[in-house]
Formats: sequence, C-alpha cells, structure tokens
Amino acid sequence: MQEKFVINIGRQIGSGGRTVGELIARRLGVKLYDKELINLAAEESGLSPEIFEKADEKESKGLFPTLMGYLRAPFAGDDGGCTNVLSSEALFQIQSDVIRSVAARESCIFVGRCADYILREHPRAVSVFITADDACRIRRIRNRSGCTEEQARATMARIDAKRAAYYNYFSSRTWGVASTYHLCLNSSVLGEEGSADLILEFAARKLNTKF
Repeated sequence: MQEKFVINIGRQIGSGGRTVGELIARRLGVKLYDKELINLAAEESGLSPEIFEKADEKESKGLFPTLMGYLRAPFAGDDGGCTNVLSSEALFQIQSDVIRSVAARESCIFVGRCADYILREHPRAVSVFITADDACRIRRIRNRSGCTEEQARATMARIDAKRAAYYNYFSSRTWGVASTYHLCLNSSVLGEEGSADLILEFAARKLNTKF
C-alpha cells in the first residue's frame, strides 16, 4: 500500500494552477482541496462558511476585529448580543487544523492557503509554485470573466498582492520566491498537461515512488 502523500500548489492568478492541480488529482485518483477547505473548516468549527470566505487568502491585519467571540463563548446563541467573529489568526488556525487532518488521513492535492507551510513537517509533501507569462494569464482571466485586458491586469495585480500578503503574514516566508518551494515552473512553457506531467515526474522522484 502506497504511503500517503500531499502535493501543495501555490499559484499566480491566471497561471492555470487550479487546472493543473485538477489534472494531477484525476491522474492519481485523489481529491483536490481548494475552496472545499472553506466548507470543511466551517463544519469543523460550527461557523458560517461566509466568515471563512471573507478571510480566504487575504492578509490578516485589519481584516477582522476580534470581538468577544466564538472561542470565549462557543455556545452563545443568537441572543448573545453580537455576531461572533473570530480574528483572522483564529480562522487560519481552524483551517490549518483541517488541512493537517485531511493530510493525515488521505493522499491529496492542496491549492493555496499556505498548505505548503502548514504541512512543512509532513514527511511526504511536495510543494510547487506555478506562474505563467502575463499574456497567458490575461487570456485565461479574460476567457473566464469576459473582462478587458486592462481589467485583467488590474485583477492580476490585486489578487496576487492579496495572496502574497496572506502567505507572507502567516508563514513568515516569501510567496512566489523559488527558495520557498521544492519546484517552481512556468505553465506557459509546457501548457497545463505538460506542467502536470512535469510535477508528477518530480513528485515521483522526490517521494521515491511510482505514480
């Protein structure tokens, strides 16, 4: 029986990182976790998924006020006088616990959410960062949203900045810098299928296994 493994994928918006992750997950017959982690974290904590969505891959400072909240009064009902809101650090901790729990029970693919940092002690983890040329990123964003090139560029700058701030704040590492990951690649060179091939070959060598 093959030992459990995880492949963590960090990505620039428009790089095709999610699609590459889906290709890998299908080939390996494992689950991919991206937005799905929001629902799992909500189920684990009893909080609304919307609370996690607001914090999703956004930097911590100033994101949520820490009210008297869920950790101090987890069973306070609707009559508690205010909506229970956790600090973004507490939300990150809940989501981190969910990521560790999933990784402990199954082989899987994680996209974003500092999974590479959270699972840095996992003995069979592979961490990858996917980028792409601006032209390819703009094309993907425009195809998905129907926006103009100028709007796509603005989206690239805004979302990448948020992802970097979130990652850098919680990990004390640097998002997108080669030394942070085991492998960095440009999906524009090989395409999505070729990028999946390369990641699988690298992961098999790192984990000393066959896929």
